[in-house]
Amino acid sequence: MKRARNAFTLIEIMVAILIVTVLMTIAIPNFIRARASSQGRSCVRNLRQIDSAKQQYAMDNHLSAGSTMPALSVFCGNGSTTYIKGNTPTCPSGGTYTVNNLDTDPTCSIGTNAAVAHVLP
Repeated sequence: MKRARNAFTLIEIMVAILIVTVLMTIAIPNFIRARASSQGRSCVRNLRQIDSAKQQYAMDNHLSAGSTMPALSVFCGNGSTTYIKGNTPTCPSGGTYTVNNLDTDPTCSIGTNAAVAHVLP
C-alpha cells in the first residue's frame, strides 16, 4: 500500500523559513544603506543648486564676498528673477537648508554623514 503525500513536512517548512530569514537579514541592511545614500546624494544636489542660485543672485545684485544673503524663499518661485525654478528644495531626510553668507557654502541641518562623504567632489 502506497501512502499519498499531500502536505509539507515540518522539516521542509522550517528549512523554507530559514532560507527566507537568511535572505531577509542580507537584503534589509542593503535596502536601508541604499536609501540613506540616495537621500544624501539628493541633499548634496540640492545644496549645489542653492549655491548656484546664491552665486547668480550675487552677480545680479553686485554683491561682494561675505555679503549677507536673503532667505531661501527669495531664490525660488515663478517670477522672472527666479534663480531656482519650481518648488523650494527640501531635504529628503527632513532637515532644513541654511543659505549662509555669500562666501560660505549652504548647509543642511542634518549634515553630511559618512554615507554621503564620497559623493562630494
